[in-house]
Amino acid sequence: MSESVLPIDFAGLIREGDLVVCGQATAEPLTLTEALMAQAAQLPPFRMMIGPVFSETFSAASPNVSFQSYGVIGTTRRLARAGRLEVIPSNYSAFCADFATRRHQADVVLVQLAQSGGRLSASLSNDYVIDAARGARLVIAEINPDAPFTFSAEWPADVPIHRRVTARRPPVELASTPLDDTSRRIASHAASLIADGSTLQFGVGRIPDAILSSLSHARNLGIHSGLINDAVVDLIERGAVTNADKGIDAGITVTNQVIGTQRLYRFVHENKAVAVRPTSYTHGQGNLAQINRLVAINSALQVGLDGSVNSETLDGTAIGAIGGQLDFVRGANASRGGRAIIALPATASDGSSRIVANVETVTTPRADVDGIVTEWGIAELRGCGLAERARRLIAIAAPEHRDALSDQIRKATG
Repeated sequence: MSESVLPIDFAGLIREGDLVVCGQATAEPLTLTEALMAQAAQLPPFRMMIGPVFSETFSAASPNVSFQSYGVIGTTRRLARAGRLEVIPSNYSAFCADFATRRHQADVVLVQLAQSGGRLSASLSNDYVIDAARGARLVIAEINPDAPFTFSAEWPADVPIHRRVTARRPPVELASTPLDDTSRRIASHAASLIADGSTLQFGVGRIPDAILSSLSHARNLGIHSGLINDAVVDLIERGAVTNADKGIDAGITVTNQVIGTQRLYRFVHENKAVAVRPTSYTHGQGNLAQINRLVAINSALQVGLDGSVNSETLDGTAIGAIGGQLDFVRGANASRGGRAIIALPATASDGSSRIVANVETVTTPRADVDGIVTEWGIAELRGCGLAERARRLIAIAAPEHRDALSDQIRKATG
């Protein structure tokens, strides 16, 4: 290993056709990715595998760089709109596992690490980067003094780090989106499905934040999620989250990623009550089935009248991701007392209905669907036939779209 002087010179390190993998979301190693993008025009053409991006690093990337991801989240939407992002339609758990089996073979890995004493931690995300690094030709680690040291994400001693740099930037932060009337109304319905003692999984965005903020009255909640955010700190500090009744990992908040602000980062730093565990654990069906009352809270772009859920595309354009939705929907369905909630506004920003006759892409099949929530109410779909599903979904569509949806059903059934 060698200590590099910033900025790092990537000349000679990046080879033509290389697959470069970097940490995702708040685990993006900004000092390294910004330096790479600044030098990309002078480097041979290479590929980058990215996850959700909440920085501006790749917004004006050189044509020398082509991008791949498992979805379109955050600022990657700009790459997708420009036709520069190839989406791999994969469940998040399978996408991560493909690095362990070398289906995805990284050549260069850029990672942000936290250090405490002589120990290193992957800090804010324990996803696919470690497995990618195991088979990579070159691993460059950015040691960030502002990144929290998290447990269960320790960097393995058998995975070499070939170069180290010291971060010039603190980790990416993602503040909660301000709530609006629609998200609060959705949250009030969804909260009625979450009993005391439930264990929660949720994603990024206004609606999950609204649902979490509505649960401060709850008791003995647990967290086992693909991510945690600042709202989790609120629930823990108010005594709503104890992790006492989960069935596994008693007393421990379990997550795969930490996505929030410095307040959250300070909370998780060297906190043994928080475990940042690998995807194989957080999303593993065997583990999820052991959890008591697992409530999976996920969002969607559309829901079809048969219950099919689309969280990926609109008008043929990728603007979302499969992510961990199906992993957690099926895990919640297998959990004792579990619920799988899909929560979404009834209308899109252009006024069109998000409850539609047929979705254009199926992310969660109708056979796995449980409860659908909009600001207009709850459609309980588990065990219902197609006609009853349509009736219940039309009832929670926006009032101005209900007649048209009913007409579509009548025409389809003759």
